[in-house]
Amino acid sequence: MSDISEDDNEISFSLKFLGRVKVGRPGGLQTLDDANQDLKKPQNHNLEKAAKKSKVHFFLTMSGIDILENKTKFLVYSCPLTSISFCAVIPTSPKVFGFVAQNPAADTYYCYLFQSTKFSHVLVSLIGDACRASKTEKNTRGNRDLKVEALRHKNKLLQRENEELKRKLLQQTDA
Repeated sequence: MSDISEDDNEISFSLKFLGRVKVGRPGGLQTLDDANQDLKKPQNHNLEKAAKKSKVHFFLTMSGIDILENKTKFLVYSCPLTSISFCAVIPTSPKVFGFVAQNPAADTYYCYLFQSTKFSHVLVSLIGDACRASKTEKNTRGNRDLKVEALRHKNKLLQRENEELKRKLLQQTDA
C-alpha cells in the first residue's frame, strides 16, 4: 500500500524490513545478494534481527529515505539521498530489494533490505528517480516533482495490469 502526501512531497509504503547489513562495497548486485544471503545465515538469526523482520513505514522524500517502525512510528533509520550509492531488486529474489548507503559519520556502507510483494521494482525506480532528481536540483537544472514520478510509475503498472486483464478476458471469451 502506498500513500502520497499532498503537503510534503513524500511517498510512503508499508514494507517488510529484512534488516541492515554492513557491506564492503558501495554497490552492485553482488553486494545486495551477499547482504541478503548474510541475513539468511543461521548464526545471524538472533532476536534483534528477528524483531527487525517486521513491517515498517518507508518514506521517500526529495531529501532522503526514512524508515519508521510500524506500530510506534519511531524512526529506525534515516538515509539522505546523497548517501545512497546503489539500489536494485535482487534478481534471484524478485520480491526483495535494497539500497546501499554510506554512513555519514564513517567511511562504511550499509545495505538496507526490504520485501514487497508488488512494489519492489516501482520503489527501486522511484529511489533512482529521486536520487537523480536531487542531483539535478543541486546542478540547478530544475526540480523534478516526486509526486509526478510516482504517478507515472503507478500509471505504467496499471497499464500493464490492464493489458494482462484484457488478454485474460479475451482468452475466456474465445473459450
